[in-house]
Amino acid sequence: MSSLPARFKLAYKNFVLDIDLQLPSTGVTVLFGSSGSGKTTLLRCIAGLEQASSGYFAINGQCWQDSAKSIFIPTHQRNLGYVFQEANLFPHLSVQGNLQFGLKRQTQQTISATEYAELIALLGIDHLLNRHPDRLSGGEKQRVAIARALLLKPDLLLMDEPLAALDEQRKQEILPYLIQLHQHLSIPVIYVTHARQEVAQLADTLVLMEAGKVLASGNLTELFNRVDLSFAKDKAASSVWQGTLISHETNYHLSCVAIADQQLSLPLINAAIGTPLRIQIYARDVSITLTAPTATSILNILPAVVKAVNPTSNGQCSVHLQVGTQSLLAHITQKSAQQLNLTADLAVYVQIKGTSLLG
Repeated sequence: MSSLPARFKLAYKNFVLDIDLQLPSTGVTVLFGSSGSGKTTLLRCIAGLEQASSGYFAINGQCWQDSAKSIFIPTHQRNLGYVFQEANLFPHLSVQGNLQFGLKRQTQQTISATEYAELIALLGIDHLLNRHPDRLSGGEKQRVAIARALLLKPDLLLMDEPLAALDEQRKQEILPYLIQLHQHLSIPVIYVTHARQEVAQLADTLVLMEAGKVLASGNLTELFNRVDLSFAKDKAASSVWQGTLISHETNYHLSCVAIADQQLSLPLINAAIGTPLRIQIYARDVSITLTAPTATSILNILPAVVKAVNPTSNGQCSVHLQVGTQSLLAHITQKSAQQLNLTADLAVYVQIKGTSLLG
């Protein structure tokens, strides 16, 4: 798989962005970090809204910036879509008018009537086309803004905290549409957030940023489970597994999901066999035993291997485990880790007491 080189150095009075990344050319890459970590500045450099004194970015064989060769393509000539925190719709135009206005910018590729209809349906805004922005909820406005950006048929979609201005109810309304986009888009998406749940639901690749630098980058599951990173240490620590719905046990109100070489029983899922699913397993819901339990109410018991054990605080431990090809995180007490004599490469069993369906 080809990658998108992104190298930028940009200095302000009290902040320096210094980034050297190889971003994936497919899927959703999430830039995550606290306010002031440089997430939006990096996004603006990629878009050409900021011109880094030293920078390089290329996509699909096209160089958008190469400071060594004095190349800098202005934003309006870059085939990208940009979704901001605010939808920024024209108040005097209907939803249809806002979308048509966006299409006037389209000079590189023409979207067909079929593609237009499919995108409108995918984002669930077909019934909103005649409304004006003042009659839309915050979530509806953002869905229109996303549609407007995608109608340009961009090579790259940039999203700068698109849910930050929404209340929790509106966030939950729009997230299913973002998950659907994730499953249907073939272009790379770079998504900025400081909300951990958005990371779990949307990210394929994760870039952790702090003070203008990259702390770590890589596969979502691997970074979530690295015991040396903050993700693995807090109370909401979890693992994310990608699976496929393979069967239903309707008499027990259960569904079976295949996760690579493993299977999980979950509460009955209202979806067709073959549906891809993303499963979240909280570290607090994973227990460890040295032998396979023979009498337990827990359905999901899997063989595992300990990869790392890291004491945290208040007598707790983060344990990184390998379950087949999947990484898994468990939070147990330091006393339990000592009594089990947990060390790297030790074969154990994990009991998964609960899971959440992310989409």
